[in-house]
Amino acid sequence: MTKAKQPTILVVNDDGITAPGIKALMHTMKEIGRVVVVAPDSPQSGMGHAITIGKPLRLDKVDVYEGIEMYSCSGTPVDCVKLAVNSVLKGVKPDLCVSGINHGLNNSINVLYSGTMSAAVEGAIESIPSIGFSLDDYTLQADFDPCQKFVKELALQVLANGLPGGTVLNVNFPAGDKIKGLKICRQANAKWAEEFDMRFDPYKRPYYWLTGVFQNNDNGEDTDVWALEHNYASVVPVQFDMTAHHAIPVLNTWTFNV
Repeated sequence: MTKAKQPTILVVNDDGITAPGIKALMHTMKEIGRVVVVAPDSPQSGMGHAITIGKPLRLDKVDVYEGIEMYSCSGTPVDCVKLAVNSVLKGVKPDLCVSGINHGLNNSINVLYSGTMSAAVEGAIESIPSIGFSLDDYTLQADFDPCQKFVKELALQVLANGLPGGTVLNVNFPAGDKIKGLKICRQANAKWAEEFDMRFDPYKRPYYWLTGVFQNNDNGEDTDVWALEHNYASVVPVQFDMTAHHAIPVLNTWTFNV
């Protein structure tokens, strides 16, 4: 009887290759298959789907954790996925791409800004089943143990069942050890009420520091915000086709005088 081939799992993140979150994720994925890590050499939070153009990218093999193939990349999280597929894996697609575990939530509108989620989305663009994981704890002392069984189960489910085309999972965990379970959700209608705090450097020149308050404008009980507030892990299927299909019939009623 031949031994079943292990799946190849690409692990990426946006907090950097030495972040505790990616350490937790790669060790959980190692229980499932062959792990290949390609991650930024420094934090890249909030980079969204940025890519590096006009300057060279560095990709260095590193030996951080025994038994795991790891590469440090000078670029963005999306660069990491592109280099992983094209240079590290030589065009052979991994069976799964997982991104995270991010220090801090990427629920609701945060998905648009997130480097963690953009790496997962890039995986989906490459037709790789992909998941982004985030935890509601920004500290380096964040405890990822309570969410590990959910991370593993979701990875196994995606490996077994695949995902609909063009779809990626955005998974967010509440902090603490009392996660009630997983909830399939929609993205809440919420946004940041932003302010730019003007400050002055030692030369009296002004600079600006982004601050803000997260505002939930959605009372639904089927949203990621609701799930997290009630101690569930939220699972939101998102897509990179940003067409507003419901708006096409409306626009087709317009008369263009040209």
